[in-house]
Amino acid sequence: MIAEPANNDNIDATGDAAPGDGAREKLFKGTVLRLLTPIADFLTDPDVSEVLINGADEIYVERRIEEEGPRGKPISRARLLKTDRAFRSAHDLEAAARAIAQYSGKLLTPTEQSIEARLYDKSRVHIVQAPAARNGLCIAIRRFSKAHHTVAKLIEIGSISPEIADFLHVAMALKKNVLVSGGTSTGKTTILNAISEFMGDADRVIVIEDVNELDIRPAHSVYFEAQKPDRFGQGGITIRDLFKASLRMRPDRILVGECRGGEALDMIQAMTSGHSGSMTTVHADTPADALNRLETLALMSDVALPQRALRAQIASAVDVIVQLQRVAGRRLVSEVAEIGPLAADGTYRLATVFEKTEAVYDPDATGGFTHPTGHTVAFADDGQMIARQIGLGPVAGIDDPAATEWTKE
Repeated sequence: MIAEPANNDNIDATGDAAPGDGAREKLFKGTVLRLLTPIADFLTDPDVSEVLINGADEIYVERRIEEEGPRGKPISRARLLKTDRAFRSAHDLEAAARAIAQYSGKLLTPTEQSIEARLYDKSRVHIVQAPAARNGLCIAIRRFSKAHHTVAKLIEIGSISPEIADFLHVAMALKKNVLVSGGTSTGKTTILNAISEFMGDADRVIVIEDVNELDIRPAHSVYFEAQKPDRFGQGGITIRDLFKASLRMRPDRILVGECRGGEALDMIQAMTSGHSGSMTTVHADTPADALNRLETLALMSDVALPQRALRAQIASAVDVIVQLQRVAGRRLVSEVAEIGPLAADGTYRLATVFEKTEAVYDPDATGGFTHPTGHTVAFADDGQMIARQIGLGPVAGIDDPAATEWTKE
């Protein structure tokens, strides 16, 4: 009888038993919460979406509060409020920052002025140290409420209209490539998490991020996270390296949490080479700006491409742009656009499928933030068949009678 090999995974460097993954997670959670005592209750409050620490003695929170709207109807709004909380000293704040960094496998050292990390609940954390931070050590904690990660919940709170949800359901079922665009704190990650429920359960999805935040719906999902080299310059792996590795791991769809550099070109090429139904996000204020930013990011790669050839690839790769906006304490989908083939003069062509209304700027409005334009997308014929197959009635942008300009040419 052959003896089982000894499992030394839980033996630390001293030879003593080390805590398993579950015990380690519990230990770190307890340590972080204890060191973050001044804000611990904010980290468990479902109405708090952001905690901003500007040095040891200044703390703000963004909290969703109920306000009285027109005709006495309550309206839920996110408001940034200054608190009376403070850390006892800069040393206490630094200890908390060190624990957060360590939880994410990183070190807070004088040479690292800016660090991205996460908390035990996948809240995103960004730390900036002095002297880069004049207020002293600053921490921004972005919380992601799992209750807000469903399309039904986003419809309920007015972040997305039912018409847009149905349109995206059809687009995802057809494996169209989606680019989510928006400014800081507009809800890009939340939208990605939500519309991932429209992906097929049979799809193998590979998720690539700088810091793990996404928690998507398909069961067969693999999560990759970029890692920095250690203090000796050893190890580490970039988003681009992870992307190249993912192409050899049989993905049906690839999700990149955010395109920030040359990986944009890899994403574009993947979208046009058999990995349809992929998604990513960029920072931009309009769909046109999103395409220009994607182009700029792709040019940051080591591959020299003529501008027209790059634009043609982008126009071929991206099918739909979902534009997000943050106005009057609301995060919402303000526009959805389709990208057509490159124009004869080499410029992008966009057609708006859903556009924002004046209600977006009305602080008392509770709905009606977007409406369909009547534009019918190029994939409408296939879309109609899929819509009926998944039990949807007429879908704006799919069943509308208008014809796309570029299909007439």
